[in-house]
Amino acid sequence: MQDRFRLTLAQLNPTLGDLAGNVEKAFDAWEEGRAAGADMVALPEMFVTGYQTQDLVLKPAFHRDAMARVAALAERVADGPILGIGGPHWESGKLYNAWHVLKGGRVVTRTLKHERPNYNVFDEVRVFAAGPPGAPFDAGRLSVGAPVCEDAWFPTVPGAMDAAGASLLVVANGSPYFRAKFPIRLNQMQARVTETELPLAYLNMVGGQDDQVFDGGSFVLNRAGLALRLPLFEEAVAHADFVRRPNGWEAEPGEVAELPEASEQDYHAMVVALRDYLRKSGIAKVLLGLSGGVDSALVAAIAADAIGPENVRCVMLPSRYTSRASLDDAGATARNLGCRLDEVGIAGAVEAVDQALAPLFAGQAPGIAEENVQSRLRGLLLMAQSNKFGEMLLTTGNKSEMAVGYATIYGDMAGGYNPLKDLYKTRVFEVCRWRNAKHRPWMRGPAGAVIPPRVIDKPPSAELRPDQKDEDSLPPYPVLDGILQLLVESDCSVADCVRAGYEEATVRKVEGLLYGAEWKRHQSAPGTRLTRKAFWLDRRYPIVNRWRDGGEEAC
Repeated sequence: MQDRFRLTLAQLNPTLGDLAGNVEKAFDAWEEGRAAGADMVALPEMFVTGYQTQDLVLKPAFHRDAMARVAALAERVADGPILGIGGPHWESGKLYNAWHVLKGGRVVTRTLKHERPNYNVFDEVRVFAAGPPGAPFDAGRLSVGAPVCEDAWFPTVPGAMDAAGASLLVVANGSPYFRAKFPIRLNQMQARVTETELPLAYLNMVGGQDDQVFDGGSFVLNRAGLALRLPLFEEAVAHADFVRRPNGWEAEPGEVAELPEASEQDYHAMVVALRDYLRKSGIAKVLLGLSGGVDSALVAAIAADAIGPENVRCVMLPSRYTSRASLDDAGATARNLGCRLDEVGIAGAVEAVDQALAPLFAGQAPGIAEENVQSRLRGLLLMAQSNKFGEMLLTTGNKSEMAVGYATIYGDMAGGYNPLKDLYKTRVFEVCRWRNAKHRPWMRGPAGAVIPPRVIDKPPSAELRPDQKDEDSLPPYPVLDGILQLLVESDCSVADCVRAGYEEATVRKVEGLLYGAEWKRHQSAPGTRLTRKAFWLDRRYPIVNRWRDGGEEAC
């Protein structure tokens, strides 16, 4: 009889801090693996606690609780397959990111993460100690090496486990999404397979945690290439079968899930992030200001797909500058999505504020202060409704606006979550067109062109003064986003931007707006991370900063 080894991969969605709930999910996956005849069941990195824990894991009561849960789980899974699960481990005065191996009613061994990521959203050097490279463990029919996430991005740990006799590498991950990340993961893991000549199972977490989305997409690699891939952004339990060949162990071919295009991945990430932010916070309903513009329309669609249109309430807050077209477009968007639409006019409130300020503003020409009164009154009225009805307010500013401060603090920036925070305006249009053309089973909103084409095609406007257009204050969005791609995403210099074809005066204006808006971003709602330069943990800049790029050299 041919030697075989069945590995159950549990690509699941933990809730950070819900230790009991996460352990139950792990136990259910183990039972599913046992029923399927698995030799081993694997859960992702830090699954017991959820990831990322940030400083919470440093709290002794927290990591002791997590360790106790692992020990208790070991007793529950004594009669059946080996269970591998991620969680913290305290030993000799040091805290580790560990992957625990449960067998026969106890923790028989654990891998302590050696390579600690300390870039972008990660600061594990601050939180965890570095473990040794580690060794493989006996899994019965074969020997398993278990590098933990970052350990597999470098040759050291997999190489040491290969040299110590590993037959298979199982890599437990908590790897968050950014656009086009899957090919990067695949190439890195393929390098480890080539170096060690071992098959490799890459198991990733799935689900949203604050700004980050863990996108799953777990896979199994042979030397010849991809043998199995689980879907992106969805929970899945799959069984990978390995057989012993004359030249070593090899995974049998399995189902390879489709890899969606970039717009679908971004949209799915925003839906999952919002859904889990609400669900894990215990919030069932949302509201948002629906202006008739493209940003709020896209947020409404994301919300409807995340939690169902019956749980999304849209509010139109017209002023005397609001066009008939905007009223009609907001109404059409709400009808298309099946969301409730209420209307609360602000003209009277604006007049009352103007009258109150008139003695102080006498002799001053109307300007940004008067415009912002409108936005702040909208924020006030929306927050009042949020308080009254228990609905979380969504804010709707895109990354272009967040970058240059084209948003009103305590006005349209008011809210608990912003799905578009890391999506540039030009991509907003692309994603809207994609959503109108496609519908997926994971969407809870209706199919079809839910965002009216006129909303996508009309010139963007804040409608805070007569005939206002965004381009009155900003460069055209293709120009603005092109410059921001260089300044923010690539950390380029002004000279780099000029060499790329942009006018120096325009670049310097954008640079000034970018640095000058840092204080606003520090007070903004969290939002879905889609890139490696999202505004929060990826890009950490001082609020007070008088430096401006005056050089001519490229970065």
